[in-house]
Amino acid sequence: MRIHANGIEMRYALTLEDPARPWVTLAHSLATDLSLWDEVAVALAPSFNVLRYDARGHGQTDAPAGPYSFAQLVADLVGLLDALQIERTHFVGLSMGGMLGQHFALAAPQRLDRLALVSTTSRTPPAAGALWDERIATAQVQGMTAHVAPTLARWFTAPYRAAQPDVMARIGALIAATPVAGFAGWGAAIRTLDVADQLGAVRAPTLVVVGADDPGTPPPLSQAIAAAIPGARLAVVPAASHQLVVEQAAVFRRLLLDFLKA
Repeated sequence: MRIHANGIEMRYALTLEDPARPWVTLAHSLATDLSLWDEVAVALAPSFNVLRYDARGHGQTDAPAGPYSFAQLVADLVGLLDALQIERTHFVGLSMGGMLGQHFALAAPQRLDRLALVSTTSRTPPAAGALWDERIATAQVQGMTAHVAPTLARWFTAPYRAAQPDVMARIGALIAATPVAGFAGWGAAIRTLDVADQLGAVRAPTLVVVGADDPGTPPPLSQAIAAAIPGARLAVVPAASHQLVVEQAAVFRRLLLDFLKA
């Protein structure tokens, strides 16, 4: 389904069995789309209404030229919630979705129930700016296909990549299909990320989840988030890299359901 919100056309998917049930909103990682959450949405459906959407610049949502800002990206989310008349929601964000979730928790706490932050960070150090510039330039010059192999290497452990060629093909296709403008726009926003010193103001019950073998957002970054948010719980998932919602799908679903139902 598609809807107009915050000046763009956005694709979204709903699982709506009972309007009285609480909502869960799922925000995907960079260079994927809402299909990343297919199995999670099925697991949540017996207890929750579920909203998934393609972020600005991804999937079938419009991909205007950037740079994007987190204020703009939060406005996308709030605009979508308003258009769908969702007053409050649990929020689950993976990687860039987790960055968005932190901004959402700070900017619109009245719209948030529980917060799950997965494989993410609260600050991009200045030294990483050149890395993001390089990744954006690669996409602009060579296209997103150039990012498929190195991204899969960061996102999944070597044993999992070797054992799951079909999954690698599916996720690789999502990376390759990502609009360059969307990758560059979000990359510019990620380059500016710095909310670490504000997280003490988050009041939503929070679960922070990270893969033990994640090289992109390693466990110490999640430990810092959990330490900064009052009462936050940290879960480190063994034998998992950045895309732990895929690599350790059953473990992640159990952690998430236990947290949301608490």
